[in-house]
Amino acid sequence: MIPLAEARAHVLSRVEALAARPIRIEQALGLVLAEPVYSAEPIPGFANTAMDGYALQAEDTRGAPVTLEVVGTIGAGYDGDLQVGAGQAARIMTGAPIPDGADAVVKVELTSLPDGSGDRVNVEARVKPGNHIRHPGEDVAAGERVLEAGTVVTPGRVGLLAAVGAYDVAAHGRPRVGVLSTGDELADAAGPLRRGQIRDTNRRTLLSLVAEAGFDGVDLGIARDDPDDIERAFRAGVADCDAVLSSGGVSMGDFDYVKVVLDRIGDMRWMQIAIKPAKPFAFGIVDRTPVFGLPGNPVSSMVSFELLAKPALRAMAGFPPSDLGPATVRAISDDDLSHRNDGKTHYVRVAATRDHQGVLHVTRSGGQGSHQLAAMTRADGLAAVPDGSAAGVGDLVDVILL
Repeated sequence: MIPLAEARAHVLSRVEALAARPIRIEQALGLVLAEPVYSAEPIPGFANTAMDGYALQAEDTRGAPVTLEVVGTIGAGYDGDLQVGAGQAARIMTGAPIPDGADAVVKVELTSLPDGSGDRVNVEARVKPGNHIRHPGEDVAAGERVLEAGTVVTPGRVGLLAAVGAYDVAAHGRPRVGVLSTGDELADAAGPLRRGQIRDTNRRTLLSLVAEAGFDGVDLGIARDDPDDIERAFRAGVADCDAVLSSGGVSMGDFDYVKVVLDRIGDMRWMQIAIKPAKPFAFGIVDRTPVFGLPGNPVSSMVSFELLAKPALRAMAGFPPSDLGPATVRAISDDDLSHRNDGKTHYVRVAATRDHQGVLHVTRSGGQGSHQLAAMTRADGLAAVPDGSAAGVGDLVDVILL
C-alpha cells in the first residue's frame, strides 16, 4: 500500500490547467482567471452622493438651522450643468452627481420644507465639507489591478468585472468530465431487478458530484464486462472530454476488464492506497486525457472522488495549489472512532453538529461498509482517523466537510 499523499502527488503531477480563453462575464461564474484584471477608469468615475438629501455649500450651514433657496433637483444619471451658489441648495438623490459649487450633502432627515412648495428648505444641522460625498476613485483607482490571476470568479467579482468594464476576461475553461460505469450487474431503469442485478448509483452520484464541484459532467453510460465495449466507451470519453471518471473494475478480479483495457490503451498506474474505504485506485493518461479509475463500491467511489479526483479536476480548472483541497476542520468526537491497527487511515462517515459555543462535534452517521450508501447520505463529513491514533470520545479529529 502507498500513502494517500503519494497517490495525490502522482495524480497532480500529471494534470495541467486547461488553456485560457476569452470568457464573457455572464459565463465566468466559478471559473479561475488566467490573467489579472485592471480597471481602465476610476470607480466612482465622478463625485456623487451617498444619501438622498440636499447638495449645498457647507459654509452655509454654519449657523444652522438655516433656510436655503432650492434651485433644482438632481437624480441618478443627471448630466446637466446645474450650479449651487451661496445660500442655495439642490434636491439630490442617492448616486446622483454633485453639482458644481456644492461641497457637501445634508441628508433629507435633517431637513424640512417651510412652506411645502419645495422652493426653500430648512437645514437643521451643520455639516462639514465632503459630508456624504463619494469621491472619484474612492473604491478603485484608474489603472488599479482589481483581480489577480488565479482568482475564482464569485458573484461579487462578476459585479466588479462589470464595474470596471471587463466584459470579457481570460479564464481557464470549465473541465468537461465524462462519467462511466462498468459491469454486467448494473441496471439503469425502474422496475423489478433480475437476480444478481443492482441499480447503477455510481454514475448518477459522480455526475452530481462533478456538477456540485462546478464542472460539466458528460454521461458516458454503462459499459458491460466486455473488453471491446469498455474500450469503445473510454475512447468516446477521452475524445469528447477533458477527463474521464470510471467506477468499477480496478481491483484484481477475473472480470476486472477495465484494467486490461486501460493497460492496453493508456499509460496507467494501479494503486492500493493506505485508506479505508477507497483502497483501490487507478490513474493515467489515455490519448492525452486524464482517466481516473475509481472503485465500484458506492461509498468508495465517492471518497475517491473527494480525496483524489476532485483536487485534480480543480487543478485542471486553474485553481492554485493552495486551493485544491480537500480542506479539513477540527471537531470533537462524541463517538469512539478508533479502529484496529491495519496500516490504513480510516475515513469515518460522521454527522456533524455545533454546540451553543459554535464548536463542531461529530458522531458516526451509521454503518461504515463501503456499500452502505444510505449511511453515507446521512454524513456531513469524513473524519480522518490515522492508523494507531487516538480517536475516542472527546478527542479532536480532522474532518472533511461534505
